[in-house]
Amino acid sequence: MDHSAHAGHRPGKVSWAMAARATLHCLTGCAIGEILGMVIGTAFGWGNMATMALAIVLAFFFGYTLTLRSILKAGVDFGTALRVALAADTLSIAVMELIDNGVIALWPGAMDATLLDALFWGALALSLAVAFVATTPVNKWMIGRGKGHAVVHRYHH
Repeated sequence: MDHSAHAGHRPGKVSWAMAARATLHCLTGCAIGEILGMVIGTAFGWGNMATMALAIVLAFFFGYTLTLRSILKAGVDFGTALRVALAADTLSIAVMELIDNGVIALWPGAMDATLLDALFWGALALSLAVAFVATTPVNKWMIGRGKGHAVVHRYHH
């Protein structure tokens, strides 16, 4: 079986493309949770802090869930899969959430925008894009040391 596409997951030199793919994986789970949390909090008229807290919790939940799903598909027991997901994704998700929520919190009016406002969706989209750019070097650094997304791919072979 050809695993050349996964060569960047081993410690050492890691390409930016490999880091970007790992970040995109992280972004997918974070975005699902972030958008769902913001939509729920905004729809129910919750305050900014409660909405942001829900979005962060859901971002971690969905980020870990996507990783767990792929590890469990490899036949790994749940306890091991959970430990791997926590070790692999925590720093990446934390950085992504810090940047994402920081952009939204600092963008004038974004925290008060409603679901019908273009500002809500624009700020959310831009915040996720900025988080992706900021988190990619973190993932490159982690993969280069055999950590982060590199750990997950050990279970794909």
